[in-house]
Amino acid sequence: MNKGNSRGGASRGGNDRKKSSSGPSKPLNKKPKPRTTAKPEGEATGDKPVRKAAFIKGAAPKPAPKPKAAPKNHDELRLNKFIANSGMCSRRDADIYIQSGNVTVNGEVVTEMGRKVLITDKVVFDGVTIIPEKKEYVLLNKPKNFTTAGEGDALRNVAELVRGASKYNLQPIGRMDTNTTGLLLFTNDVDMVRKFGLPNQKSFKIYQVSLDKNLKFEDFEKIQGGVTLGEHRLYIDEISYIEGQPKTEIGIKLRTQNVKVVRAIFEEFKYDVLKVDRVSFAGLTKKNLPRGNYRHLTEQEVINLKNV
Repeated sequence: MNKGNSRGGASRGGNDRKKSSSGPSKPLNKKPKPRTTAKPEGEATGDKPVRKAAFIKGAAPKPAPKPKAAPKNHDELRLNKFIANSGMCSRRDADIYIQSGNVTVNGEVVTEMGRKVLITDKVVFDGVTIIPEKKEYVLLNKPKNFTTAGEGDALRNVAELVRGASKYNLQPIGRMDTNTTGLLLFTNDVDMVRKFGLPNQKSFKIYQVSLDKNLKFEDFEKIQGGVTLGEHRLYIDEISYIEGQPKTEIGIKLRTQNVKVVRAIFEEFKYDVLKVDRVSFAGLTKKNLPRGNYRHLTEQEVINLKNV
């Protein structure tokens, strides 16, 4: 047998290319390995395509589009808010009337909570057809000789001063007598009137008080530590002498809107209060608001009041 056909004795030199005299030489049993070539990224390999991870490209896979929400109907609102907007009562009280069956919508008695209505619906509240009002908020810098209570020759009502401010019936938040001046808020928002009428207030009011004589420092310190009026303990958030003015002019910061309480604090220490001027109410000030004038609150000011 020709040695050139054996694996061990054959070399890859010229002897491999020589033909045997007895016949052509047999091919080698070992087949050469096929040369592999790098495939471009993303080219299919076998039956399944190769997918490049999204993070390699630097972009996350796009999420499926969310279904569009139905457009909000701005003319639709809850029934209790509809009633409150009409000025009849607060939302909480409206819920009681609804549960009692005293409210009808388009002739149908409604007792379910959370019922929504359109502003064009006919709503009858306790026998009276009501129409929702736009909420308005008016700030007055009240002058002397006007009061929030009563009308007559001697007592002029503060309603005269804001009569042209709105076509709706605006109510003052809190009370002021004839000798008290300063900021007084009016609104037809019964929820806000009720909110600021609660005894436990979080918002601050600042008053400038004029006394008949200088406030002694020992009395100043006693007031600063809190005052007991009747059976109630009243805490003073801040008290100070007005800079550049006599010791009869005092600044006091409280959470109450009751002007009578302000007077009672100093009367407890045998001082006569000549004048009380509210210079700040829940963050609102008299800036650019002359005495006897009013202005409408901005949208942001209304938001701030609701968030107090």
